[in-house]
Amino acid sequence: MSATDTVAARDGAEVPSLVAHGVSLAYDKQRIVHELDLDIEPGQVTVIVGGNGCGKSTLLKGLGRLLRPDGGRVELGEQDITTMSSRAVAVLLGLLPQSPIAPEGITVGDLVARGRYPHQGMFTRHSSTDDQIVAQALADTGTADLADRRVEELSGGQRQRVWIAMALAQQPKVLLLDEPTTYLDVCHQVELLDLLADLNQRTGTTVVMVLHDLNLAARYADRLVVMRQGRLLCQGTPRDVLTPATLQEAFGLEALVVDDPVTGDPMMVPVSSRRRPRS
Repeated sequence: MSATDTVAARDGAEVPSLVAHGVSLAYDKQRIVHELDLDIEPGQVTVIVGGNGCGKSTLLKGLGRLLRPDGGRVELGEQDITTMSSRAVAVLLGLLPQSPIAPEGITVGDLVARGRYPHQGMFTRHSSTDDQIVAQALADTGTADLADRRVEELSGGQRQRVWIAMALAQQPKVLLLDEPTTYLDVCHQVELLDLLADLNQRTGTTVVMVLHDLNLAARYADRLVVMRQGRLLCQGTPRDVLTPATLQEAFGLEALVVDDPVTGDPMMVPVSSRRRPRS
């Protein structure tokens, strides 16, 4: 299936395509992403990986319209995303960037409720349906007991889960997340990725994530996208992509690739030059 097509979500609505056509992205005229073509498969989980500074987060910002391309274009549902209204984009696409900033003094409940704004018209009040969706997002992320607390009082891990709750309350058809496991301990990382995988399976929501942990990426991704120096190095299934040769080229890392004993997915095991296996 080509990403230029739409697919039906579990609720019958269409999941729009998200495609980058020759996209270049820059900060202060310094180009970070170079003429990149990428089709995000609708209804799948795509994980973008690569070394530090390779352009992963910049690409995600371009896909989510936080950063306007200085070359090429991004299409959402076959429309140039830069020509769409902010509300039209927000109804279809949700983006959780790194280190988002909450308004001072806002409570968790109020922040998560802001995820419902794209679905409310100028004269439409917050409804009981909105309340139910917000409550479910808080419950799914384990933050319901924090609803009355101010966001600024929370730990980094708690804040991260609250931001995820707001993204879930938005109910986008395409969800972009930049390092969503940041600040989370191992248990909460797995819980969060299980939640996103379940969301994808239940609703058909397209999920695109930037992750640093290659083994978690391989476990949860339908497709891996590997970047190097602002360009697409390779993409495909974790089995096809996570190879010793790719790890060497993308990260300069010598590693073995073995089967995950729990899932059977490929798992990366670094080879340390300082500590070799015991005989």
